[in-house]
Amino acid sequence: MTHARIMERLAALAILVLLALALPASAQQQIRGPGSDRMPVEIAADGAPVPGDTWMVALHFSPSTSEWHGYWSNPGDAGLGMQLEWQLPDGWEAGDALYPLPHRLVIGGLMNHVYEGEYAVLVPVSVPSGADVGKAGPIAVTASYLACTDTICVPQQARLSLDPSSISADPRFAGWQSAIVPQLDSPAHFEFTATHLRVGIPIPSETALGDLHVFLGTGELGEGDRPIYTATQTFISEGNLLVAEIPIERLAQTSSANPGADPRPATIGGILDLGEGRGVRFTAKPGDVPLEGAKPIRGGDAEPVLWQLLLAALAGGLLLNVMPCVFPILSLKALALAKAGGEERGARRDALAYTAGVVIACAGLGAAILLLRSAGEQVGWAFQLQQPIVVVGLFLLSLAITANFAGLFEVPGVAISGGAPSRGGSFSTGLLAAFVATPCTGPFMAVALGTALVIQPIYGLLVFVALGVGLALPFLLIGFVPAIRRRLPKPGSWMETFRRWMALPMGLTAIALAWLVWRIGGAGYLALVASLAVLVLVGLAVIGRFQRTGRGSVRMAMVALLAVMALGIVVLPKPEAQAASEASLLDPVEYSEAALTEARTAGKPVFVWFTADWCVTCKVNEGVAIEREATRAAFEQAGVVAMRGDWTQPDEEISRMLNEQGAAGVPLYLWYEPGGDAEQLPQVLTPDLLVKKAQASAAPQ
Repeated sequence: MTHARIMERLAALAILVLLALALPASAQQQIRGPGSDRMPVEIAADGAPVPGDTWMVALHFSPSTSEWHGYWSNPGDAGLGMQLEWQLPDGWEAGDALYPLPHRLVIGGLMNHVYEGEYAVLVPVSVPSGADVGKAGPIAVTASYLACTDTICVPQQARLSLDPSSISADPRFAGWQSAIVPQLDSPAHFEFTATHLRVGIPIPSETALGDLHVFLGTGELGEGDRPIYTATQTFISEGNLLVAEIPIERLAQTSSANPGADPRPATIGGILDLGEGRGVRFTAKPGDVPLEGAKPIRGGDAEPVLWQLLLAALAGGLLLNVMPCVFPILSLKALALAKAGGEERGARRDALAYTAGVVIACAGLGAAILLLRSAGEQVGWAFQLQQPIVVVGLFLLSLAITANFAGLFEVPGVAISGGAPSRGGSFSTGLLAAFVATPCTGPFMAVALGTALVIQPIYGLLVFVALGVGLALPFLLIGFVPAIRRRLPKPGSWMETFRRWMALPMGLTAIALAWLVWRIGGAGYLALVASLAVLVLVGLAVIGRFQRTGRGSVRMAMVALLAVMALGIVVLPKPEAQAASEASLLDPVEYSEAALTEARTAGKPVFVWFTADWCVTCKVNEGVAIEREATRAAFEQAGVVAMRGDWTQPDEEISRMLNEQGAAGVPLYLWYEPGGDAEQLPQVLTPDLLVKKAQASAAPQ
């Protein structure tokens, strides 16, 4: 978005200037002043000026047809704000123009701040106390502005004048003045994070809030930053404070002619659109903008209350038990189910221990996400799998579990082969189950986790706890409902055979993680990790031999092996670069903000999918719905631009987009009709969903 958007704006400005210069004198004359056939303007006043007072002058714009529109002082991604050149008597001063509430107009992926229909801009003129109004003579102003339709723009220029000594009050003035956005009396504050401008605006708690939006009065925010006008703005409130988070993009730094100047503005002004034609002007100064205790607001729709979020998280965690991303740990769950067939007290204790492990893991991950986001980091669900050291650790852990299932060694106290229930073993199983389940988000989870990232931290943490309870719920029911437990097979010798068979899916999990290691660091990195894995397997085999012969210190051997594993993981060199994205039938463009902007301005449908190599649901969706010959053919026929965002490793632009879309992680699928906004598709794709979307776009409208 960065370079492409800059070039678009520069090109638009250059074209407008060339148009203005290229028009012959006769043509220029036709578009100036009240006689213009595009956007005529007239000047009026609120009666005669009074010495020592402020005289209000109005510029009234009347588009000739409904297709023409004008611009606010900050036009947005394109357009030009109005420029006024006054000729006033000595001592008279014109203040800043006062505008009515603008509207948002998105054309080709660019947002404009416009006025459609008639509107008036008021300008306060300070009249000195000793002014002789009768001898002041006419005052004049040259207004340079822009009139546009959805397809063309025409520069306008009008020279207007008033005679203060003979003017009378315009009867329309009261209506024009009532349309001007009022100034907020209380001061606002702003602060910057790594990716957002955060503005705290004092708004009474009883104020009705509709479709909220902040129109910033400037497009430059210092240090090369500028607002992303088309991005989703997030609003949260607490009492009489409304906080707006506005995504910003960081442009390339340029050398400063004044290196000692403050890179950030001293004030930031703008208009807060409250919805339903209401708004307030604000002026914000640097200061702390607290988020503690805030609750989210999106437009005019009420956010789900806390109990609804908790239910959604509970349902999402429950469904994780059948989501493809959880399949690699089904072996652990199956053995835990078999163990629960023992005596009632032990089964309940076992279920509680497993639940505690799951909940603590989910709460810990949630707390880490919330803390990192409060520090300005753009992280989401399963962010830890973007770190090579975590992936290597999971690979070695999966390999060790596979070896355990295969009978290479035993873990004292875990009792996964039919012994007595073990709280320690079930707790560890719960921790692992939750940790390995994190690469995916399923139904109900998207809204719950997306909201959990912006509400008050303590409530957000409760949402993650509810997710853990949902993931552990089947085992909790088995432990506390005897009727369910009686239907399970009785523990016995069959469990040893079952345990050996469960080494197969766990081994496939280890292979998948080895593939992910290769994707992250390439063949050289995988070779180093494989060498460490061989060393671990040899150590486990030695431990197993000690256990079977009763010779040697098993505990000391395990401690030594764990130390070797930890040391090996820490000293592994950091991968140089991520492996290139896999080939795709759709031949997608690699996602970037600039690429998305360019694709949306091409007048074609755009499909963007955000994926990661560690997200099993993503890979299943790609096999089921994306990487299909039928999808490729439908996309070609409809001219769909396919775009892929790979989040296997941290990517600031992808993180920003996920945040703007309210997504806690991947997968995320977006569909853009030509000139339209993003439509979020389901997280679980059906085989024909994309084919039908492409066919609908290709069908005659």
